[in-house]
Amino acid sequence: MTNALPVSVLLVDDQPEFRQGLRTLLTFYTQTGPTEFQVVGEAASAEQAVDMIEQQQPMLTLLDMELAQGDGIQVLGKLAGEEARTRVLALSAHNEDDWIFKAMQAGAKGYVCKTQVATQLCEAMATVLQDEIYLAPELATGFFRLFLFYSGRTVQACQTISLTEREQEVLHWLVQGASNDAIATQLFITVATVKAHLTAIFEKLEVKSRTQAIV
Repeated sequence: MTNALPVSVLLVDDQPEFRQGLRTLLTFYTQTGPTEFQVVGEAASAEQAVDMIEQQQPMLTLLDMELAQGDGIQVLGKLAGEEARTRVLALSAHNEDDWIFKAMQAGAKGYVCKTQVATQLCEAMATVLQDEIYLAPELATGFFRLFLFYSGRTVQACQTISLTEREQEVLHWLVQGASNDAIATQLFITVATVKAHLTAIFEKLEVKSRTQAIV
């Protein structure tokens, strides 16, 4: 017997075959478990995903972290600060510590490697639907390794790095996932000025990319 209310799910992946595989798994879980899952939409790009999340308000979003157009971090960045009811479970072909840390830092409620979807997806979904965090033990180790590393750097940075007020504003919008054009619009400055501020921020933070600066 299933729960009275089905769990609405949005599938976000640029590979139709993988989305079909997820549909098959969700159908199997519905037929054999206590929870009914209902796929309410599919998206193949970051833009489509954000639009469909706003339109459908799914309870759960299964989000590929590497899309042909955009990526999962962009989607999570757009959702940050919004009142989206969806819980995002990241699915990825990557098991490197940095990928896991970026996804969780950006707001994912869990992370599952695609090679482990068949064995971990059911438990992962049940966990995040209870507003808890899902990380398999082998991934949790890497996540906390980076967490401790960056925590140490953050404490040190707060003591030694002095960002100007404008640089702090640029960094704020960068963390929100805004593009250079969007930052320029928000702060009423040119894109060239945004790039100049980013260069200064990267030098002060001793990082080489937007992702490293965000973390």
